[in-house]
Amino acid sequence: MRETLFNWLGQTLYGKRCLDLFAGSGALGFEAASREAAQVVMVESNRAVYKALQDNAKKLGLSNIALRCDDGLKFASQENVAFDVIFLDPPFQSDYLPQLLPRLANKLTANGVVYVESGSPFDAGAGWQVLKQGKAGAVHHQLLKREPA
Repeated sequence: MRETLFNWLGQTLYGKRCLDLFAGSGALGFEAASREAAQVVMVESNRAVYKALQDNAKKLGLSNIALRCDDGLKFASQENVAFDVIFLDPPFQSDYLPQLLPRLANKLTANGVVYVESGSPFDAGAGWQVLKQGKAGAVHHQLLKREPA
């Protein structure tokens, strides 16, 4: 799925600001950083996982990564920075996606996109356009963009 995602986004993310809101292993954020994103903000609430992300970022020598130990919903509500790409892979059992999209609509640049992974089909609802979508095993994934006003 990661290969599909970065084919959708293009092979380089040069100069783009990215947000990996539920970083977990950091695979998406680290991949974006290695593809020349200007900055990748990775948010993870689990302190042990956050520490592992810090260690991995240091080992990889990626200076374009900013790590935050915070709750994803809280961060999405408070941060006032615009991103070109937002990665959303919240815990599949959660009800975070319907809560997050309204909060993130104003956190995207004019051409910004949101990549969503979910354990079941997810309807982004009004105001969002599905650019690409697919399914790999039990995981549904899609690339969303705000619809023009």
